[in-house]
Amino acid sequence: MKKVYANASEALDGVLSDGMLIAAGGFGLCGIPELLLEAIRESGAKDLTFASNNAGIDDFGIGILLQTRQVKKMISSYVGENAEFMRQYLSGELELEFNPQGTLAERMRAGGAGIPGFYTKTGVGTVIADGKEHKDFNGETYILEEGIFADLAIVKAWKADDTGNLVFRKTARNFNVPAATCGKICVAEVEEIVPRGSLEPDAIHLPGIYVHRIIQGQHEKRIEQRTTRKKEDA
Repeated sequence: MKKVYANASEALDGVLSDGMLIAAGGFGLCGIPELLLEAIRESGAKDLTFASNNAGIDDFGIGILLQTRQVKKMISSYVGENAEFMRQYLSGELELEFNPQGTLAERMRAGGAGIPGFYTKTGVGTVIADGKEHKDFNGETYILEEGIFADLAIVKAWKADDTGNLVFRKTARNFNVPAATCGKICVAEVEEIVPRGSLEPDAIHLPGIYVHRIIQGQHEKRIEQRTTRKKEDA
C-alpha cells in the first residue's frame, strides 16, 4: 500500500470533511504538524473539532485555522499564548472542552487502545467533573473520562521509513504518539524519509501499522518564547 505522498494537500486528499474530529500532535510549537495544518486551511474544511494540547499561537499551528473560523471546538488543556483563541472562547464563538493535560493524553491513548472510558481522580471536585459519572473505589472518588476516537490524526515526526515506522526527536514526541494511535486515519509529516530497514527497531517510537500516509517537508521550527541573556551579561 502506498504511504508516501508528494505533499500535504495530496496526503489529505479524500480524508478531510466538514465537522470531523481531528487529533493533532505537538505541544505549543514543538512537534506540530505545521504543513498539514496549512493544507487543512487551504482545503476550506470547516466546523472542525481539534483534540490538541493547545492551539499554538495566533499565526502558527492550529491558530491559523482559528483565524479563518474553520474550528468549531477545541478539546485542550491550555489556551497558551494564543490571543485569538482566548478572544473567541470568551466571546462564545468557540466551544472549549478543558481537559487536564494528563487526562487528555490518556483519552487519546485509550482511544488508540480501543478503550471507551476510564476512571481518574484528576478533576474531582472541580468544574472538570461537572456532568460526569462519579464512582468510588476503595473509599476514593473518581470520574469517568471517555477515550478519544478521532476521524483523523495529524502528527509530526523526525524520521520515517516508507512503511510508516516513525521516530520522534526528544521532547517533540510529546502528544504525537497518543494522537497518532487514536485516529481512524493517521497522516504524518516528517523531516526525513529513510530507506526501509535503516531504522533501529528498538528506536522506533510508533510502528507503521498506525500510519497511513506520510509526507516529507521543510519545517520552520519557531520558538514560542525566546529568553536570552543581555550581551553584556553573557
